[in-house]
Amino acid sequence: MGLTVDYELKETILLARLNGELDHHTASDLKESWQLALQQPGIKHMVLNLESLSFMDSSGLGVILGRYKELKAEGREMVVCSLTPAVDRLFQLSGLFKIIRFEENERYALETFGVVLS
Repeated sequence: MGLTVDYELKETILLARLNGELDHHTASDLKESWQLALQQPGIKHMVLNLESLSFMDSSGLGVILGRYKELKAEGREMVVCSLTPAVDRLFQLSGLFKIIRFEENERYALETFGVVLS
């Protein structure tokens, strides 16, 4: 199936919506496009929407954790939102919820950074 990523800038927040399957076949492409997107000037934080992610393996977890660490080292934050049950279970089992902040939906995640949507 593959993976598509839609990046959108909401004020100073980079919003990334993942659609499809995040596995060892797609992880390196995601890492590369993600790092390029984060180089845009003025980005303070990131919201990662996984609502349309149908599958993720440990390679996907590694990419997410790696970008989280990069952002944190720069004083920026990542929030993950809208997990499918299968992806939620993977996050639970891996312990990522102890590290990365989770919000129920995209709107609320953006609001926690002060982005007001009309």
